[in-house]
Amino acid sequence: MYSLPYQERKSSAFTLIELLVSVTILGILATVVLGGFRSSQMRSRDAKRKSDLKQIANALEMFYSDKGFYPPSNNGKIGGCPYYAPPNTPIVCNWGATDYTSEFKDANSGVTYFKSLPKDPSGFSYYYRLTSDGKGFQLYAHLENDQDQNCIDSNCSTVSVLPSGVSCSGVCNFAITSTNVTAKTN
Repeated sequence: MYSLPYQERKSSAFTLIELLVSVTILGILATVVLGGFRSSQMRSRDAKRKSDLKQIANALEMFYSDKGFYPPSNNGKIGGCPYYAPPNTPIVCNWGATDYTSEFKDANSGVTYFKSLPKDPSGFSYYYRLTSDGKGFQLYAHLENDQDQNCIDSNCSTVSVLPSGVSCSGVCNFAITSTNVTAKTN
């Protein structure tokens, strides 16, 4: 049998350089895809936060329409799970609890304003507070996307409107308020 000299043989294997180039290209593609995936997850969680606060704000407005005042605030939580008319003390609502402590309702009339108050999708905290005159409310959350245009003053990284030591497990940079106040009203 006749064999070809070494230079003339055809090899079906990849060379080391071809393998390195292929692995490098795959690594770059994986980085781009995973970076985009992480960014879309972050935007999705922020959309959930915005939706949660809007739904809670609607429930607070219904409560105000029925009662003429907003429920009390207790360390960033809503006092109304369930709400008992004074002199009884309202129970503080726990964000995302699965029992009665997250059901925002009027115990006297039986009206349920929110079946189960939501919890932040990343384990951050939502924050609720009443204005000093009690005629307005502010709901705060921490948005992860630093480029979000809905942040307070369009600044997602340094806005903090709550008193010192109070946070949304990060900078409170997004707010939904009653119509008569702003995110920065004291």
